[in-house]
Amino acid sequence: MPRKMESARIYLATVSIIGIVAFFMMQQFHFSDAFGSTISFVLLGAIIILSHFMITIPPYEKNISMDSAIYLAILFLFGPSLALNILLINAFFYGIWKKKIAWWKHVFNFAIYSLMIILSYNIFILFGGKVGEIQTKHLIPYVLSLTGYFAVNILLTILYFLLLKNESKKVVLQGFIKDITFLVSYFTTLLLSFVLGILINDEGVFGLFLFVCVVMLISIVNRQYFQIFQEVTKKAQIDYLTGLYNHGSFKELLEKEVSLAKKTDSPLSLALIDLDDFKKYNDLYGHIQGDQLLKIFGKLIASYTYPKNFIPARYGGEEFAILMPQTNSSDAYAFLNYFRKKVNDTCIEGVEVLPYGCLSFSAGIAEYEKDMYSTSELINKADQAMYLSKAQGKNMVQIYQEIFAESSFIIEEELEKADQKLSLFLAKDVLTYRHSKRVFQYADDFSQKLNSSEHERQIFKLGALVHDIGKLEIPKHILLKKGNIDSHEWELVKNHVIFGKEFISTNKQWKDVLPLVELHHERYDGKGYPYGLKGENIPKLARILCIIDSFDAMTTERPYQKAKSFQEAFEELRSCSGSQFDPMYVEPFIQMMKEQYDLEMAMDFVI
Repeated sequence: MPRKMESARIYLATVSIIGIVAFFMMQQFHFSDAFGSTISFVLLGAIIILSHFMITIPPYEKNISMDSAIYLAILFLFGPSLALNILLINAFFYGIWKKKIAWWKHVFNFAIYSLMIILSYNIFILFGGKVGEIQTKHLIPYVLSLTGYFAVNILLTILYFLLLKNESKKVVLQGFIKDITFLVSYFTTLLLSFVLGILINDEGVFGLFLFVCVVMLISIVNRQYFQIFQEVTKKAQIDYLTGLYNHGSFKELLEKEVSLAKKTDSPLSLALIDLDDFKKYNDLYGHIQGDQLLKIFGKLIASYTYPKNFIPARYGGEEFAILMPQTNSSDAYAFLNYFRKKVNDTCIEGVEVLPYGCLSFSAGIAEYEKDMYSTSELINKADQAMYLSKAQGKNMVQIYQEIFAESSFIIEEELEKADQKLSLFLAKDVLTYRHSKRVFQYADDFSQKLNSSEHERQIFKLGALVHDIGKLEIPKHILLKKGNIDSHEWELVKNHVIFGKEFISTNKQWKDVLPLVELHHERYDGKGYPYGLKGENIPKLARILCIIDSFDAMTTERPYQKAKSFQEAFEELRSCSGSQFDPMYVEPFIQMMKEQYDLEMAMDFVI
């Protein structure tokens, strides 16, 4: 049994025992006070009814039960004895009604409610509260009592999830803080316990009857509104033609699955599918028949993906996407090929006019990798593989490989274009121009040292050359300022990575360079900018570029700083290894520099 699961079970047993012991110590199981009177049975009936008529909070179908308002009202008017007796009987009936729920959950729930009622009562008495009439002029005991009631609930629940889940304390706590249901429950229960207390105090059973009727009506109306909400949400998320997720919903699901894959270190593959020669079919039979073909394909893709817990979507037009959690690219390839053959064999009206005499598609697969810059990089790679399938004759599946990208990325031409753009610095800031040229050379040398693939080396060289191109947007007087820059100027300088990203984004050929331009000032310890990314969440090439960029900045005379020698810069790199820089690449870079330059020269060399 996993250690966390064992700890969670021990915790459940401990809380259950404490709650039950506290119940008997407080209650001693005597039916005194109001128990046995008409009001006690009516209160019990009200709680049983309201356990069924819950109020639903969108969007995640969280339910709020109003039984806590009744328990608190009983506590304030009749004391803890009646509240605990009614709790016990209600727990018995609820356990019979919900017998499919595991018995230990019923026991744990009873224990928590017991602790909540007991602590709430003691706080109420401690701060001057008196059992009986609701004292509207003395609210502090009521507010603090309710706070204690909810504090026990939240604390015990959070501790359980901390023991059960592999997520950090911060993630679990943030989940509870962001949960609006908690705040709604708190204020609603506070208000309604007061209202109910006043109604019972003034009108007795009739007041309780009115309260239950109002809550039931609210619950019924709320369910109707929630049903409408779900229908509207579904229309916003689902493609009306195929019944699959639409483009927007798929993007959201992709973000979630990538985040999950990153946390759990599990495989995740994405497939993009394009129906072959769909335009020809559309032109020949018309859009109505074309829509019918899309519907048929939508049903086919759903029937084969849903059993495997894959997520299909209509990506746009005749393009579809399949998100495959817990699936590597090899398994995804096997599935897509199997599905492709099944589609080929499906008898569909009119497809005999298509080149293969059947419905066919071209597909590209990409597997998520930890150092991917964003979900758009995963999509781009699947897209490249898909278009390679098209180029090689259609009706096939391809897995993205870097060699594919090399054929579409002509480094000499792109470097020439980049150099032309970089020459704009000559009139504005010759230091940045020379810095970029040196960083480019270091990147070329270091990528050879690391035995990088040809594609990775080309991307790295181009990224190194244009990494500071966003500084074209920074005023010249700030770039060349000799003294310290102020906070406003510093914020503007930091924005050069955003300006650079926007500049690079205009050229689709350079999309793989984006992470180097935008993220080369992120630090390994998460204290960099613009996003504060940490460790391997920063793409590998951006982590390496950070070392090279910093080294050249340290060894170059700037208006605002004196240059360090190579040896001094090496020591600085070592001292910041593991904080600013990725320790995996610091020593290899230093070794490369010593090999490239004469060691004696490197000891004192300053550019």
